[in-house]
Amino acid sequence: MKIVATIGVAFVAVIHIAISVVEIFFWKTPLIHQRLDFTTELADKVYPIVQNAGLYNGFIAAGLIWGAFSKRDALAIRVFFLVCVVIAGIFGALTLKETTLVLQTLPASVALIFVWLAYNQSKTKG
Repeated sequence: MKIVATIGVAFVAVIHIAISVVEIFFWKTPLIHQRLDFTTELADKVYPIVQNAGLYNGFIAAGLIWGAFSKRDALAIRVFFLVCVVIAGIFGALTLKETTLVLQTLPASVALIFVWLAYNQSKTKG
């Protein structure tokens, strides 16, 4: 279960690396910004804000990688960053697009369940 939890956390990190790269480098590509119903003109105006969000997604990814491979305080790190992703996914679904629930919230929630199961399993084996 410990390996499954680590894979789950790493998977969510990969999602956030992809989101970060898209927001920082590819936002002005029509295929990207039109998915969120942004015109090219509006996409250009909000580009600095989207890049900033991309940077934050990069920080989330870094924290998830840290938690996935940390030998100390891994549970706290994993739970903190996964809960951040769940909250961000819910907020994104309310303010941007409902598919954010599937892209962010669902994988992070599943990973969080695996993290808790692995933690409980290790406590039981003691």
